[in-house]
Amino acid sequence: MRILAVETATSQQSVAILEDSEVLGSQRIDAQGSHTRRLIPTIDALLQSLQLKLVDMTGLAVSIGPGSFTGLRAGLATMTGFRVALNLPLVTVPTLEAMAWNFRVEHQLVYPMLKARSNELYWAGFRWEMGELRRVTDDQVGSIETLLQSLKEPVLSLGEGWLHCQHAIKELSPLLSSAPSDTHMASAVSVGLASLQRFASGDVAAVGVTPRYILPPYAEIQKRDVKSQAV
Repeated sequence: MRILAVETATSQQSVAILEDSEVLGSQRIDAQGSHTRRLIPTIDALLQSLQLKLVDMTGLAVSIGPGSFTGLRAGLATMTGFRVALNLPLVTVPTLEAMAWNFRVEHQLVYPMLKARSNELYWAGFRWEMGELRRVTDDQVGSIETLLQSLKEPVLSLGEGWLHCQHAIKELSPLLSSAPSDTHMASAVSVGLASLQRFASGDVAAVGVTPRYILPPYAEIQKRDVKSQAV
């Protein structure tokens, strides 16, 4: 199966093409809020570098969140458009789950983390057992203190959320430490690898699928705050 995978949940936008579990090629750029404008040119550049076309794909995979509201919308809208135009199956992969594929070490509890709004983080717990990824917690959002209260054993952390808050976290708890430096970036390669089992089981995205925000978009938060102040 030849899969086009897209990761737009963070500022580091990436795309990849996989032949089953073999990575044919990938590209990463710093999108910095310009996912909508830069995603399709990045996909085109990768296809051209591999001498492939969109019609050569047999499946599509996209990171579904949590993460950047703008980035998630851009990635999902683009891949949904491709699904309709090419009549291809589309699989959505939770962003934190895909990030856990960056660090495949048996029995080690891993917490991928992303920045949320203000001083909050997104996180989830995963553990590799017998070559399969097992989810230990649901996707969570909250303060550093909330994260630390949930810990019961040592954890290796990865992702831009960890990089952003690691110094504060280390001052408060010895239970969290950093995974290797090359595991921290959200990756379309990991999205593609994480999608394989879903393709095999027929777990494709429903029509009208929406991003996995966990938090409401900032505009909705502002509207809610204004209403509460008016009461």
